[in-house]
Amino acid sequence: MADTKIADVIVPEVFNPYVWQRTVELTRMRMGGIVSNDAELNRLAEAGGSSINMPFWNDLEGDDEILSDSDALDPAKITAGQDKAVLHMRGKAWAVNDLAASLAGDDPIRGAADLVANYWVRKQQSVMISSLQGVFADNVANDGSDMVLDIGIADGNNAAEANLFSGEAFIDAEATFGDAINSVVGVGVHSVIYNRMKKLGLIEFIPDDEAKGQIATFQGKRVIVDDTCKRVAGGTSGFKYTSYLFGNGAIGYGEGRPKTPTEDDRDSLAGVDYLITRRHFLLHPRGIKFTNSSVAGAAPTNAELEAAGNWDRVYNRKMVRIAGLITNG
Repeated sequence: MADTKIADVIVPEVFNPYVWQRTVELTRMRMGGIVSNDAELNRLAEAGGSSINMPFWNDLEGDDEILSDSDALDPAKITAGQDKAVLHMRGKAWAVNDLAASLAGDDPIRGAADLVANYWVRKQQSVMISSLQGVFADNVANDGSDMVLDIGIADGNNAAEANLFSGEAFIDAEATFGDAINSVVGVGVHSVIYNRMKKLGLIEFIPDDEAKGQIATFQGKRVIVDDTCKRVAGGTSGFKYTSYLFGNGAIGYGEGRPKTPTEDDRDSLAGVDYLITRRHFLLHPRGIKFTNSSVAGAAPTNAELEAAGNWDRVYNRKMVRIAGLITNG
């Protein structure tokens, strides 16, 4: 039986929509409503250009007035603001040997597409976490740290209980939402923090009929365990970990269309087949404008996403559905 080749399996008209749909499904399942996708965000992602303008109306302000039959009301202005997202443009190529096990399966196109979709979900989650690191860095530098509670210390190896994750610390971080506190629906944590939460008896499990498993919850909020959640050197020793609090739809997601999303190639002399995939997507913390102030290429790297100078909050605090809790463990 002849070996299966990439060109025998990858039909772009079938492969691309499946990968895109599967990526969205996996993102929704893993992120539990934290990432929202709609037709308007998809339209913006396909509109062209590396920066996407997202105008919005500012909330109405001003004191109400006493009605009078002699004095007219004094009208206040209705003003608009401008949020801005960046279009992430990424790609990856694999040699056929990396996909050999999948291509030998009963349904090779689905097997390959599932591998590609899972890969892009992981990469997009890294983009999201790097974006949030930049958002938090900007918040600490320019907004009085009203979205970030940092109880960690530089000498992490000598951290006390007060520097570690706890239910009380989470409540304090949640309080940064003000009277929008009930909007918090999920928390993303590093596995080290998740293990501590379990040891403290903070985790409850509820049935997940769709996945035929269980969903971890904390104070009624879905827990997403992902080691892309930041673990950084504490300063002089040990580590600091960032846990992320999310409201529903805190991150906007839109799927763009690169000119050639998927293609195959072959090095005939070497006898090697290649699968090449490209993605254009929005993955934007709502209400935090991407300023693009220090980006060297056509789209930002993860390191550039983590730079405070590339972000600026344009919503008021209560409308931004994100907060961070930094602890030593």
